[in-house]
Amino acid sequence: MFEIENTIAYYNSNAKDFAAGTISVAFEEMQKRFLDKLPEQAYILDFGCGSGRDTKYFLTKGCRVEAVDGSLEMCRLAGAYTGIHVRHMLFQDLEETERYDGIWACASILHLPKDSLRQVMKKMGKALQKNGIIYASFKYGDFQGERNGRFFTDMTEKSFADFLDEIENLQIVEQWTTSDVRPGRGNEKWLNLILQKI
Repeated sequence: MFEIENTIAYYNSNAKDFAAGTISVAFEEMQKRFLDKLPEQAYILDFGCGSGRDTKYFLTKGCRVEAVDGSLEMCRLAGAYTGIHVRHMLFQDLEETERYDGIWACASILHLPKDSLRQVMKKMGKALQKNGIIYASFKYGDFQGERNGRFFTDMTEKSFADFLDEIENLQIVEQWTTSDVRPGRGNEKWLNLILQKI
């Protein structure tokens, strides 16, 4: 699918700059909010791990973490940063059953068109243990298409609720909006979601 191929090509070409711009971002409030919903030493899938920032944080908190990314260059950089093997994998290739306590999808699955996103979220639900937790974030709005060389599906509270109606094993536990935490990006809004398997 060209949208996904273009997005992966973008990350392969810009991996160093992207990692440099995200690796030191203060994100502990979100990370803690997710971990608070999980058992101790939780088994987490960092689904589209990017620079490896969040994987490293979860490892320092005693969690077991599997990290995957669709960009080979991001996998290489994240592996060097975290000290663990980062698996090269597309979101659509997730085929686990009741494996993870939590799935962390921070600014990652937003690169999927809605039809692909629907199928992937069903797979994410299947991959979770009973009552497992997902954190996901989307740029806030109604846009779907290419922006700055990458494909995005934006979401609002309403559009995501409508979207989730078609996925029977997940429910929203919490949702909130935030400003982008990267320098100079504070005018960009994000929809943050914590979902639970039911």
